[in-house]
Amino acid sequence: MSRTDVMRVLDALGALYPEARAELNFSNPFETLIATILSAQCTDKRVNQVTEVLFARYPDAQAFTALTQEELEPQIKECGLYHAKAKNILLTCRELVERYGGRVPDTREELMRLPGVGQKTAGVVLMAAFGGDEIPVDTHVFRVANRIGLAHADTPEKTEVQLTEAIPAGQRGHAHHLLIWHGRRCCAARKPACERCPLKDGLCEYVKNGQ
Repeated sequence: MSRTDVMRVLDALGALYPEARAELNFSNPFETLIATILSAQCTDKRVNQVTEVLFARYPDAQAFTALTQEELEPQIKECGLYHAKAKNILLTCRELVERYGGRVPDTREELMRLPGVGQKTAGVVLMAAFGGDEIPVDTHVFRVANRIGLAHADTPEKTEVQLTEAIPAGQRGHAHHLLIWHGRRCCAARKPACERCPLKDGLCEYVKNGQ
């Protein structure tokens, strides 16, 4: 897709979703990290319900280190995958306290050394908590970007590389939110609502190819 068409896509989605933003609730880098870990295969709405209580009880990494996995699990059970998430959250909090004095590191390399933190989670933290020019690729971004033709990749990691190259600097974080909102509200996995999509007239490869 040409740079001109990329900008036309972003302009169309920006007009459709002028309020596009992060839908996870967080107020600092630590909350961003924990909420993003909890969001794997879970809705933002459910995560927000859980973290509203969780962060009131345990506001920082030091507070979490006093918990056992058995104590944390029932408090995050509604987010799914709670055994693995509880284990990774507690290991990460101990790492933050022991290695970083309780603060969340602000480099991709350091973030991805934390238990349970992959490329997507690191990208979200860098973008949302530290203002990094990132475009993290979750399931919605991966699906929508490759479906409409912003990327042509078979993994989230390759998709992120291609989107970083295609989308101008300074616009990647906003593009991340636009693609997520479009994936949740229109370009669904099983039955995309192409008839009401502003990209259907010449800006979407999925429609062009008659799929």
